[in-house]
Amino acid sequence: MSPGWRFCPWGSAIPGGPRGKGGGDAPPRPECGPLWQPPFLDALPQVETILLVGGYAQAFHLGQARAATMTETVRRFADFGPRHFPLPHPSWRNTAWMRRNPWFVDEILPLLKERVRDLLVRPLS
Repeated sequence: MSPGWRFCPWGSAIPGGPRGKGGGDAPPRPECGPLWQPPFLDALPQVETILLVGGYAQAFHLGQARAATMTETVRRFADFGPRHFPLPHPSWRNTAWMRRNPWFVDEILPLLKERVRDLLVRPLS
């Protein structure tokens, strides 16, 4: 079988619209992760790395093992690999976060690219 990508959203619904004055999307519905994640991952036992994009995914998959903040969880990415790779949520709103945390682009992204490259050259079993 040729290499391929498998993506799983948090759930099968988009939480929708902005919340409050601070902006940002509404959080995922609390029943979505427990309902959709386990059967999806059970159906794909060959998944070797799960990208935990944003704090909600990190909280669900890492639980108490995650750091006190999303930033510290991302900084400690090596503690969770190779199965889990915590990342900030990609958004135009994260431009300031990227400026405050240049280590992410300089140190973490090259390692993520290497991991993805390694996974792509190996066929799925």
